[in-house]
Amino acid sequence: MGFQFRSSLAALFALTAQAALELAAAQDAQLPRLYTNEIAIEDATRRTALGIDDPVAVFAFIFGALPDRVRVYPTENYFYFSFFHNGTRYAGNIRLAAVDRDNGKLHFEYYQDVVEWMGEGRAHHAVLDASRGVAVERVERLVYRVSRESKSVMFALEDLSGVKPPANAIGPREEFIGPVADESAIRFFLVYNWRLKIFHYVLDETSAVADELVRAKGTDRILIGRRTSFAFYRDHRLDRRILIGVYEGNSRLNTYFDGPFDQLPENFIEGEKLRHAIIDSDPAVKDEIDRFGNFLDGSGRYLIHPYILYRTQDDLYAVHKCATGKRNTAIYYKCLASNTDGRGGLKGHPISAKKAAARDNGMKLRR
Repeated sequence: MGFQFRSSLAALFALTAQAALELAAAQDAQLPRLYTNEIAIEDATRRTALGIDDPVAVFAFIFGALPDRVRVYPTENYFYFSFFHNGTRYAGNIRLAAVDRDNGKLHFEYYQDVVEWMGEGRAHHAVLDASRGVAVERVERLVYRVSRESKSVMFALEDLSGVKPPANAIGPREEFIGPVADESAIRFFLVYNWRLKIFHYVLDETSAVADELVRAKGTDRILIGRRTSFAFYRDHRLDRRILIGVYEGNSRLNTYFDGPFDQLPENFIEGEKLRHAIIDSDPAVKDEIDRFGNFLDGSGRYLIHPYILYRTQDDLYAVHKCATGKRNTAIYYKCLASNTDGRGGLKGHPISAKKAAARDNGMKLRR
């Protein structure tokens, strides 16, 4: 009897201890992750040995530092990274592009971090495949095994195939092109208006929005993300928020908050839907792009950029003024799109005011 009692008591203690550990782990999971200046200083001051101008050597370093499985959140399949090398910060990405990953290829890019006073530094790009010692193998629809020498890493691409906009987020003559997950951690619905020939990035609020949206001075129609600086307009007609602005400094410095123009729903585009929409909005590129919007000459991709680049909140009020003045007209939604769909300059304007000027400059934005 005493032995059985002691055994039962020991088992009870073991279960209690296990429960306590699980509770502590759950509580830790709910706490924020801490970033310290100490780590940043130590990384910046370390002297490191790396053949920085050799893409194969740098890929070997990056790949060797990865765990056995990584998750690729952005929908254009960029796995972003950064590191310090002898006092300079480098950023880059490994990309499993839909156009050629099933042919065993991945794209690898890294560059000296952009600084405002200097601009862009040295950059390197390479397409890696078996001929350069890198194997890319499809395991499942959105899971790929990348191997180099004796190491393999599973790249799990973000699966948003079940994500659809609510019915009240799509207007008449609009079509849902696909879901977008941006590297900023903000998700969008890419929508095309066939009547007005414009695109919109509509904020996806079917899951928690990873930002605090702050009301702009002077109007509750404009909401600006405290973390991302993304500016949204609260639609007068539908229960949705449309992206109308990205902070110009973030675009210039190529940060994670430079806007979703480079994160189209690559894995979820049905047939020629995206290509047809782009050509409808800009017939001049009819014979220049594939179904993903890539230019056939390999120079880049057509950029869908229907929002302005703003420096102050005052820059956003032109959108609000246009929208309130035309909210009862057929062209109202043109006020909520800029003139930089695939071409244009650094700073857009509402299409209704500057459409002709945008078309006249004839410059394609490529990245």
